[in-house]
Amino acid sequence: MKQGLGTQLRHLIELLDGAVQQAYVDAGLNYRPRYTPIMRALVQQKSATIGQLAELAGITQPAATQTVALMKKEGLLLVAASGEDGRQRVVRLTRQGEELLPHLQACWQATRHAADSLDAELDFPLSECLAQAIAVLGQRSFGDRIRSANKKVRPTP
Repeated sequence: MKQGLGTQLRHLIELLDGAVQQAYVDAGLNYRPRYTPIMRALVQQKSATIGQLAELAGITQPAATQTVALMKKEGLLLVAASGEDGRQRVVRLTRQGEELLPHLQACWQATRHAADSLDAELDFPLSECLAQAIAVLGQRSFGDRIRSANKKVRPTP
């Protein structure tokens, strides 16, 4: 039986994230792969609101909020009220987060090499396929595609 797209994607994420997580463990780091988009955004920006982090990281705001909360709990981030608007929260790395960066950057470089080797072995590079799928879904969401398909497959009363 052919697996559905969602099942295949979840399995691919398990294979990738599991290996990346093990690389962090092997490097002696207590760090989760899901933290990387936030860490990279803060390396680039130094401090940012949750909304800015979500945009820079290319993730949803709820995902950014959850990830920041986990990272704060582990001592990697400081979250403080913005001076301009007390409702906004500004996020930045703690000293512990900053000290972790050189180790993370070495892991990220190894991961990039591994991803490049995977792309090289595929008929169509996975990174290009994913970028194209994200761009196409930005034009017309998967939800719109499902609603359109439902109109075609639903029996008429």
